[in-house]
Amino acid sequence: MTSPFRSWRVAVRIARRDAWRAKGRSLMVLAMIAVPVVGVSAADVTIRSSRLTPQQTVTRDIGAADARLEDAGLGRTAIFQTPQGDSYAPARQQVPGPEKPGGPGETALPPGVDPRTTAPAGARTVPDTVFYADMITTSGIMGTEVRELDGADPLAAGIMDLTRGRFAASPDEVTATNAFLARSGLHVGSEVRAQGLDHAYRVVGAYDLPSTLGTAQLDFRPGAFIGRYVAARKAAGSDMAAPAPSYLVAVDGGFTWDMVRRANTAGVLVHSRTVTLDPPADSQVPFYGLPDSGKSAVPQDRAALTAGATVAGMALLEVCLLAGPAFAVGARRSRRQLGLVGANGGDRRHIRAIVLSGGLVIGGAAAVVGTLTGIVLTLLLRPAIEDYTGSRFGGFTLRPAELLGIGALAVVTGLLAAAVPAFTASRQSVLASLTGRRVARKAGRLLPLAGLMALCLGALIAVYGSARTTDTYVVAGGSALAELGLVALTPLLVAGFGRFGRWLPFAPRLALRDAVRHRGRTAPAVAAVLAAVAGTVAVATYAASQEQQNRDAYVARAPRGVLAVALPSEGGRGIEAMRQSVHQRIPVGRQADVSRLVTGTRICDPFSAQPGCGDVMPVQPDANVCPPDAEGSSGTFTPAQLRAFATDWRCVQDGTTPAIWAEGSVLVGGPQVLDALGIHDPAAREALAGGTTVLFDRTYADHGSLRLRVTPDMSKQETSTVKKLPVRLSTARAYGVRAVVPERAAASAGLRTLPLGSLFTTTRMPTDAEQQALAQDIAKLGVRSDVYLEHGYTGRYGVVLVALTLFAGLVTIGAAGVATGLAQADAEADLRTLAAIGAPGRVRRTISGFQCGVVAAMGVLLGTAAGILPAVALRHVDRQQQRDLAEQMLEQGRGALVAHVEVPVVVPWATIGMLLVLVPLGATLLAALLTRSHSRMGRRALD
Repeated sequence: MTSPFRSWRVAVRIARRDAWRAKGRSLMVLAMIAVPVVGVSAADVTIRSSRLTPQQTVTRDIGAADARLEDAGLGRTAIFQTPQGDSYAPARQQVPGPEKPGGPGETALPPGVDPRTTAPAGARTVPDTVFYADMITTSGIMGTEVRELDGADPLAAGIMDLTRGRFAASPDEVTATNAFLARSGLHVGSEVRAQGLDHAYRVVGAYDLPSTLGTAQLDFRPGAFIGRYVAARKAAGSDMAAPAPSYLVAVDGGFTWDMVRRANTAGVLVHSRTVTLDPPADSQVPFYGLPDSGKSAVPQDRAALTAGATVAGMALLEVCLLAGPAFAVGARRSRRQLGLVGANGGDRRHIRAIVLSGGLVIGGAAAVVGTLTGIVLTLLLRPAIEDYTGSRFGGFTLRPAELLGIGALAVVTGLLAAAVPAFTASRQSVLASLTGRRVARKAGRLLPLAGLMALCLGALIAVYGSARTTDTYVVAGGSALAELGLVALTPLLVAGFGRFGRWLPFAPRLALRDAVRHRGRTAPAVAAVLAAVAGTVAVATYAASQEQQNRDAYVARAPRGVLAVALPSEGGRGIEAMRQSVHQRIPVGRQADVSRLVTGTRICDPFSAQPGCGDVMPVQPDANVCPPDAEGSSGTFTPAQLRAFATDWRCVQDGTTPAIWAEGSVLVGGPQVLDALGIHDPAAREALAGGTTVLFDRTYADHGSLRLRVTPDMSKQETSTVKKLPVRLSTARAYGVRAVVPERAAASAGLRTLPLGSLFTTTRMPTDAEQQALAQDIAKLGVRSDVYLEHGYTGRYGVVLVALTLFAGLVTIGAAGVATGLAQADAEADLRTLAAIGAPGRVRRTISGFQCGVVAAMGVLLGTAAGILPAVALRHVDRQQQRDLAEQMLEQGRGALVAHVEVPVVVPWATIGMLLVLVPLGATLLAALLTRSHSRMGRRALD
C-alpha cells in the first residue's frame, strides 16, 4: 500500500520541478502572492517599530533619571496627578505657609515651589530649564526654544540624540538641533547670538529630539544663557521673568508612588519611571476620583486602530483573491502535464495533489520572499517615514510570531487558492488535457445568487454595525462579506460590461468581447484588482475624512497668508517704520491699519492694573448671557438643560483669538479691515465707510447698539461710565474680532484711540528667511511687538495611516500589473492566432494592451464601489463613539457646549480619479510595451 505522505512527496517534487522549468510563469505567480505579503509585513514592522514602549517613552522625557520634578504652577496648593504625570488638578487643600497679599486691584501670584525640597535625602538632581528667545540667524531673527541641560550628564542620556560633534562643555558653547541649523542657515562651528545679548556662543554639536524632529532648539550649559538673556531684556525695559527649572532626579530604589503623593502635597508634579512602568491601582489614585478626570475617555489612537483593523482584514482577503487567479492560470498552463499523469495511471486524487503542491511550493517561496522584502523595504524607508512623521522609531522591532503568522497565512491561503483550480483540473478528461481543448461549461446560477445574498447581507451588517454599535470588528466583517459577495458577482458583472462594447473603437471592443467570452480567465483577474483597489479607496476615504475632521477642528486666527503685526504697548511709536519693514521684507498685497480704544493717563498693556491704566470693554446684556455663565448661577444643570444650552445661540460663542488682539476684541479701523479678514459684506462695508460700528457677535447687541464700559483707572475703585455706539450687525466670520469701530464713531463717543498695528494680505506664503529678516528689522526699532502669520491648517497623517496608505497603494499597483500580466499570459494562444493570420505587430500590441486595460478598468470601477462602504461605515462608528463620549460628558456636567459631533465623510475624488485613469492607462501601456511584435508559431489550440 502506498503511503499518502510518499505520494505527496512526489507531488511536491513534480510541482517544484514544474515551477523551476516554467520560471517566468512561476515568478509571476510568486509576485502575485508576495505583493500582499510585502505590504502586510512592511506595515507590521513599521507600526511595531514606531510604537514606543513605556520604557522608551519615559526615557525620551526623563532620560536615565528616576523621576522629573517640576512646579505645578499652583503655588503651595496640593495637587492630585495621574501615575504618568500627564494630567493633574488641585486637591483643594492649602499647605500652611506665608502668603503675600496683593495690592488694590492686583492679583497676587502664588509663591513658587522648589521641587528639590521634595526629593528624598541623598538624591542627585540635574536642572533642566526650557525657555524661548530671539536668536540671530543668517537671515534675521528667529524665535527659538532654548534649553539649559547638561546633555553629557548620564541622567540626560536618551532625551537628546547627538548626531554630530559633542554637547556643550563650557559656558561659551552651545549644541543645536538639526532643525534649528536647517532653518537658521548656521552649521556646526558657527557662532550664534541672541537678540539684545552681546555674547557669542559657538555651536559644537547637533542633536535631534527623538519625538519632535522638527523642533528648533538650542541647548546650553546650565546657567550659561537664560539668566544673561533675561537680565539683558530687563535692562532694555522688558518685564520678562526667568522660568522655573524642572529637575531630573536619581534616587536609590526608584521614585515610588508614596514619594509621588508626598511631593504632590507640596504642589510638585512628578513623572516617575517606577510609577509609569508599574502604575498603582486606580483605587489608589485620588485624581481618578475627581469628576472631570476623564478616566473613561475614548482612547486618542482609536481612529488609527479602527482603520488598521478593517484594512488588515481586507488585506487578508486580498491575499486569497490575488492568489486564486494566479494558480488558475498556472493550472491551465500545465494541462498537458496533468493529462500525462492521468494517461500513466494517475487518478483525480494525484492531480489534485500536484496542483495543491504547486500552491504549497510557490506559496512558501512567496511567503519567504515577501516577508524579507517587507522587512528590507521598511529598513530602507525608515528615514523617510521618520522625517515625514517627525518622530524616530523606538527601534527596529521584529515580531517573529507575527511575521511567521503572515508567512504561514500566505502559505495557507495559497493552498486554499489552489484548491479550486485543483478541483477543476481533476475533473477534466485526459483527452481534453492532452489536446489543450477548452471545455465550455454553462455558467451556473448558484454563485451569482450567493454573491448577491452575501453582498446585501454584508452591507446590512456593516450599516447596522456602524449605526448601532461601536465594534469595529462588526464593520470589518460586514465589509469583508460584502466584498466577497461582489467578487462572486464578478463574472456576471463582467458579462454586463460587455454591453458597452458597441460604443468602443475596434481594438478596445475586441479586447472587451474577448474578456467577456473568457470570463473564467477574466473574472479572477478583475477580482484581484477589485480587492486591491478596494483597500486603497477604503484607506484613502478614511484618511481624507479624518484629515477633514482635523481641518475643521483647527481654529484659524485670520485667513491663510494674512500677516498681523501689532505694537500693543508703544502708543504708536515705531509703527510706521514697522509697516515699512513689512513692505520691504514680505510679499504683501493689501494693508489694513487698526487702532485700539484707550482711556486713562498712561499707555499700558491690555488688562494692566497699574495706576493710571484704564480699560474699555464691551458689555453683554443680561438677557444675552448664557445661563451657565450668568451671575448668580448655581452651576448645577441637568443633562437635558445642558443639551438645550448647547444649541442656544447665547451659548454658542466664537472662542477664536484674533490675530491682532485688543481689549474686548474690539478694533478701530475702516473697510480695509474687512478686506484683510476676507469678509465680503457690502452692508458692513458701507456702514464702516459711513462711520457706523460693525458688530460680529450678536450676544453683545443691545437694541441696535453696543455698550462699552469705560474704566479710567483699573487700580482704583472708581465708577465706570457706559458709552453707547450704534451698530450694524453682521453674520460674517470675523476670526475672533468682536467689533470694528470707525475712528469717527470713537471720536463721537468721546473715546481716544491709539495706533495698534496692521493686517497685511500676502501674495504668497512668506519664507522662513523673510520672516527672520522682518523680525530683525522690528528688533532694531527697540519696540515690543506681536507678529503672527496665519499658515492655515497643515496636517499630516500619523505613522499608522501612512503605513497603511503606502501598503494599499503598493498592493494596488502590484495587483493591477501582475494580474493583468497573468491574463495576458493566459491569452497567448489568441495572440499566436493573430500572428498566424498575418496581423502586424502593432495590432497585437494594441489588442494585448487593451486586454489588460479592460481588466484593470473593470477592477478599478468595482473596487472603488467596494472600498467606499467600509470607510463610510467606520466613520459612522467614529461618530457613534464621539457621541457616546459627549453623552458621558453631559452626564458628568462637563458638556455645556457639546451640541453635536462633527465627523465628516469625505470621498477623495482626486485619488479615485487617479485610480480610474492611471491604473488602466498604466496597465494598457505596460502590456503593450511588453508584448512582442512577433510571436513564435505554435500548435493552434483546438476550441
